[in-house]
Amino acid sequence: MSRAPVKPLTLAPVAIEGRKIAVSFWGRSWCDNLESYRDYEYRLPRGRSYVRHGAVLDLSVSPGKIAALVSGSQIYEVEITIKPLAQTHWSGIKTRCAGQVGSLIELLEGRLSEGVMRIVTHSDEGLFPKPSEIQMACSCPDSARMCKHVAAVMYGVGARLDAQPELLFVLRKVEHAELVAGAADFNATRSGPQRKTIADSQLSDVFGIEIAEGLPAVSVTTAKKPGRKKSDPAGPPPVCRRRSSCNSRDQGPTPRLRCRNRYR
Repeated sequence: MSRAPVKPLTLAPVAIEGRKIAVSFWGRSWCDNLESYRDYEYRLPRGRSYVRHGAVLDLSVSPGKIAALVSGSQIYEVEITIKPLAQTHWSGIKTRCAGQVGSLIELLEGRLSEGVMRIVTHSDEGLFPKPSEIQMACSCPDSARMCKHVAAVMYGVGARLDAQPELLFVLRKVEHAELVAGAADFNATRSGPQRKTIADSQLSDVFGIEIAEGLPAVSVTTAKKPGRKKSDPAGPPPVCRRRSSCNSRDQGPTPRLRCRNRYR
């Protein structure tokens, strides 16, 4: 009886070029947040060394889960489970980012305003998981909650976000496109310019006329009372004090003085 051929295992190793583990906005932000975990501080340097030397042979990110193979004295299996982002938490992020994320490209490339960057990378109210939301497991004999293999994998996620920033949203089980949709909703409800338009039905009610279909809404501005132009005289033309002996007045509906005694 012939056996079915065994499919070769396809690995996705983490490759680091140079000394920097991550260079993009999302990758660097992930690593910075990881290094803020004081409980894991003593394990992180070994993890950085492992990932830089190519010890993370395979790494995959799926909703709520990170799975990896790490080379040490042997090949160890690492599994990290992360709680999904609470819907109330996600709704708060979307509300605070409303109208500030212009496109998915802008979001994934990290070309965001400073305000949005602070929101999404906030240690407590942003997208990154808290230590209490992370469960770690490694097949190595080290009994520490975060061994050097797990630390290497966590840094490997930061490197992976350089090329696939959307994986952060996959990991937290939220849809990154909703941040852009929130911007569209915000623009739709935002107040427009000061000049207001009156709909056809309102014009019909106000003026008692019917508006033909297809005509644009009419812009209405408040009429101002006509003011006196600066060039207009402040009143009737000045009268010469020597009027009885002055014959220089123009004839016509608006006589003007032309004599030298005009302002005397």
